[in-house]
Amino acid sequence: MAREKRHGRGWPIDNCPEGTQQVGNLPQWVLIAAVAAGLMNTPLVRAQSQGGAQAAPSFDVASLKPSPPPPGDTYNANLGSIRNGEVALTNATLVDCIKFAYGLVSDEQTAGPDWVKSRAVRFDVLAKAPPSTPREQLLLMLRTLLSERFHLAMHSERRAFHHYALVVGKNGPKLHEVPRDPATSHMIYRYGSLNHNQISMQTLALLLSRQMGEMVLDETALKGVYELKLLWTPEPSRGIPDPPENGPSIFTAVQEQLGLKLEGRKDPVEVLVIDHAEKVPVEN
Repeated sequence: MAREKRHGRGWPIDNCPEGTQQVGNLPQWVLIAAVAAGLMNTPLVRAQSQGGAQAAPSFDVASLKPSPPPPGDTYNANLGSIRNGEVALTNATLVDCIKFAYGLVSDEQTAGPDWVKSRAVRFDVLAKAPPSTPREQLLLMLRTLLSERFHLAMHSERRAFHHYALVVGKNGPKLHEVPRDPATSHMIYRYGSLNHNQISMQTLALLLSRQMGEMVLDETALKGVYELKLLWTPEPSRGIPDPPENGPSIFTAVQEQLGLKLEGRKDPVEVLVIDHAEKVPVEN
C-alpha cells in the first residue's frame, strides 16, 4: 500500500503504474494518492495563455462535484490520474486540481483565498475523452473544466522565496535515456530509495519536493525520460522508521548517483494567483 505523509519525507510505493497509486489509512494522517510519473512539461502561465488563444478543448463527459465528508480522521485521495482518456481526482482541493492541470510541484506556486487549499473543501473529478487523446490535450481539457465549473480567473506573477533548483552537475548527468512508453512505466518508491524505468525530470523534481518537504523545480533542461535508481538516507521524521545511520544524504545521492545537483535559491518563481473562484462549482 502506498502512503504519503502530507508534509513530506518518504512513502513506499510498489509497482506503481503511471498516474495511479493506491493509498491506505494511517491514524491522523491525510493520505494522498498523487500522480508519480509522466507529468506534463508545460510552463504554467504560458500554457494558460496558449490554451486561451484558441478554442478551448473540452471532455465528452465530465463530472465535478464536492466530495462527501470523510468517515473519520483520514481519507483516501487521488491528486490526479490519467488512463485511457479518463482523468480522475478524488478528495482534491481546488489547488490540488490546479496543480495537476498546470504541472505544479508545490502549494507555494499558487495563491488565493484560504478555502482553495483547505482540506475541508474538497472535490471529485471524473472526466472522459476518447482513449487515444494525448495527455497534454487532456490536461488542457481539465483546465477548461476548472475554469468553467468554478468560474475561475487567474493571473501570474513572480514572487521570490526559498526553493531548490534541480540542475545538471558540472560533469554532466549520469542518466540512461529510454523510449517513452506510458503503458510500461513502472516505479518502486520506498523510504530512501527510488527506482523508475522511465522518469521525467519534472516528475523527479516532484518526488524530491515531497521527500524533502521543500519546493524543487526542474531546471535541468533534460526533456526525455530516463531509467533511474536512487538510494539515500532519509531524515528522521514522525511516523517514519529510523533510517540507517550510514549512507548519503539526498543531496549527495542526487549528485553522485545521478550527476545532478540540488541548488538552494531564493529568486523569483512564477506563481498562479487565483483572482476569483466559486466555492460551489456549477452542477454537472
